[in-house]
Amino acid sequence: MTHGTHTGTSGGWRDTATRYALLPLRIFLGVTFVYAGLDKLTDSAFLKDSGAGSIGDMMRAVRDSAAIPAMVDMALDAPEAFGYAIAFGELAVGIGTLVGLLSRLAALGGALISLSLWLTVSWASDPYYYGNDLVYLMAWLPLVLAGAPVFSLDALLHARRRDRLELR
Repeated sequence: MTHGTHTGTSGGWRDTATRYALLPLRIFLGVTFVYAGLDKLTDSAFLKDSGAGSIGDMMRAVRDSAAIPAMVDMALDAPEAFGYAIAFGELAVGIGTLVGLLSRLAALGGALISLSLWLTVSWASDPYYYGNDLVYLMAWLPLVLAGAPVFSLDALLHARRRDRLELR
């Protein structure tokens, strides 16, 4: 059966568009998280316990307005270590998303980082949709569900496993 300009035996433009639909989101989130991680790692002010632009001062500023103040308290126990954890987490998530390696796990990591930032840093945003962390959380969910089926190491590894099984 054909629909519109649908041609060929392996699908048409709709099938192709569907197959590649998540690629722009994957590229955007991957680049953004790599950039965010590198930005934090190269910002000497961010990775400090206190001072203008520090992770410690940011956490102290949002503590009383956070949805879960105990999460902020955990970060404040070791703000520098928390800053490094967030930075390296963002970097790992971004690289994993861009290259499509363990893509669902990388997307889950991105979703959890975004969730933790929404519940702490941007929780007090009013109206709620001004807080960008909630939008990032929602953007990660399709990648958690679908992974990276095209242009990814996951797809390459899956194809190699499939080929090996077919040879048997």
